[in-house]
Amino acid sequence: MKAVRSLFSRPRFAMGLVAVLVAVDQTAKWAVEKYLPLQEMVDVLPVLALYHTQNPGIAFSMLSFVGEKWLIALMLLVIAFVAVLWAKSSPGRWMSQTGFAFIVAGAIGNLIDRSVNGYVIDYILVHTETWYFAVFNLADAFITVGAAAIIIDELFGKWIYKSDPAKTEKS
Repeated sequence: MKAVRSLFSRPRFAMGLVAVLVAVDQTAKWAVEKYLPLQEMVDVLPVLALYHTQNPGIAFSMLSFVGEKWLIALMLLVIAFVAVLWAKSSPGRWMSQTGFAFIVAGAIGNLIDRSVNGYVIDYILVHTETWYFAVFNLADAFITVGAAAIIIDELFGKWIYKSDPAKTEKS
């Protein structure tokens, strides 16, 4: 019986996906910087607005007091850690593989911002009339979607794959 082979067993595909996601993130941030005034809310839907802000920290502006160089170092460590987990995961587990690609792309997108600007460009605001969620960006959404994909794969993988994906061969 031939081992399951996923698109992620081909590094060019995986790195291509990361590159496309980073390009989409950076293009959106470029447009926000160019066309959306700083700290001005533009409603898109009753619960969704564009709100250009500059985040000097990480999620929810945490660690903004640490300094740019330390945050860049921390982001590089996180990217390296996720890349190691990704490399060790089975290529047949396409959902986890996709999740790792999304996490790495999101982290790289925010790392580019921090390295170039000294802050991360945030612009997506989910809100109601009386409640506002933290402002975030597409890279943050990629990280969240990636983490969700990995969790779903871990919880429901045996039903998703109908076989033991751990038995797939790494190529």
